[in-house]
Amino acid sequence: MIKFKYTILYVSDVTRAIQFYEQVFGFVRKFITPEKDYGELITGETTISFAKHSLAQTNLSAGYQESSRLAKPFGIELGVITDNVEDLVDKVWEYNGIIVEQPTVKPWGQTVSYVRDLDGFLIELCTPLP
Repeated sequence: MIKFKYTILYVSDVTRAIQFYEQVFGFVRKFITPEKDYGELITGETTISFAKHSLAQTNLSAGYQESSRLAKPFGIELGVITDNVEDLVDKVWEYNGIIVEQPTVKPWGQTVSYVRDLDGFLIELCTPLP
């Protein structure tokens, strides 16, 4: 069996990152380690996990490129489906996220917007496909 189970985002502050996703998207905290270097959110079938940079560095001996709000986003995104993209964009802004692209209706009828979280990770907000 093969099943995609989780994505881990390397962040500077696990608790702050999890709080952002709880406040904006309403995801539920599964846990945060006592050291506050790793945590997970319940988002449905796939988990979003967060690991502190110091923990990630112990797993990746050659290092990695940190996400930053100041640099262009990585060529990867988290996708979040919602019935109301505009309201979710407002929540992202309210909780100090970055609006990259305002909501746009695509030719196939889907409303799509792009935002970034507190650590600069790219998130697509979209309505379900018609």
